[in-house]
Amino acid sequence: MSLKREIGFVLNGIRTRATVPVEMSTLAMLREVIGLTGTKYACGEGECGACTIVVDGKSTCSCLMFAVDCEDRLLTTIEGIARDPLGERLEQAFVECGAVQCGFCTPGMIVQARNWLEAHPHPSRSEIERAIEGNLCRCTGYVKIVDAIAAVAGKEA
Repeated sequence: MSLKREIGFVLNGIRTRATVPVEMSTLAMLREVIGLTGTKYACGEGECGACTIVVDGKSTCSCLMFAVDCEDRLLTTIEGIARDPLGERLEQAFVECGAVQCGFCTPGMIVQARNWLEAHPHPSRSEIERAIEGNLCRCTGYVKIVDAIAAVAGKEA
């Protein structure tokens, strides 16, 4: 029998409460308890970035964070970013630049890029490459992903 705890946090701008097993990851809570499936499970070890969310302004691998540690925190997922003007521009650029292939890494890539661009609105291509190096993609070779982020940052693709 698993010990459970009720927690409260702000998720995508909405005050949220959830009852979770103490050993549950934030990723599992988002997907299984809350029903937001945009954040993806891939490696389960914090190595691929598919599960990237923003916690209190910092990009975080949600597979490595216990759900109970979300208490009184601000969480933003791909679903929250999709309603944000910068997030919308990134999603559109990913489509226009052909940066989406299988799409599995795309939510984590966009969350990471959006969070990073907010703090660094005019990056060079090498800075963009560095910013997404913790997010792995098996399909694109990254060129089109960097092109998409650069297009949103006002750089030539």
